[in-house]
Amino acid sequence: MARRCAWARNPLAIAYHDREWGVPVREDRTLFEFLILEGAQAGLSWDTILAKRENYRRAFDGFDPRRVARYGAAKKRALLADPGIVRNRAKIEAAVVNAGRFIALQEEFGSASRYFWGFVDGRPLQARRRRIAEVPARTELSDSLSKDLKERGLNFVGSTIMYAFMQAVGMVNDHTVDCFRYRELSR
Repeated sequence: MARRCAWARNPLAIAYHDREWGVPVREDRTLFEFLILEGAQAGLSWDTILAKRENYRRAFDGFDPRRVARYGAAKKRALLADPGIVRNRAKIEAAVVNAGRFIALQEEFGSASRYFWGFVDGRPLQARRRRIAEVPARTELSDSLSKDLKERGLNFVGSTIMYAFMQAVGMVNDHTVDCFRYRELSR
């Protein structure tokens, strides 16, 4: 039986851990998806967001930032009434604002991927954690990323949220060293 990180305890989390978490993402739409989902997670468990992920994809037009950036009052009201997502006005507003700022990143850097991956010189950081308890909630690097995003007008991008984003999109390999995914992703 494969050893995996201790946090992956239910079928949905195990599938996410085994197939996605920590795999380097360089496609802008997927980066936008994780930016929105990590922000939605604030104050909640990742399991809650994973369970609602398909609903988010539907509700947020496949995470197309150009479409999300154009959401008006009627669409925002519809999102607030959608039981398939986290119905939090501030998080929904942030998703719309962040979509516009995400487009600005694409325009300034040629892609949002180039912007985000520039924080790690284009290569995943290899953390070498022995236990899940060694994984920090934030780092100096996530502090810098968070600060820069906030200066660019994004919301729900605090340092802890951005560290979770960095883990999810593979900017840092935080699989524990005994996890089968650590070896696969450290090559």
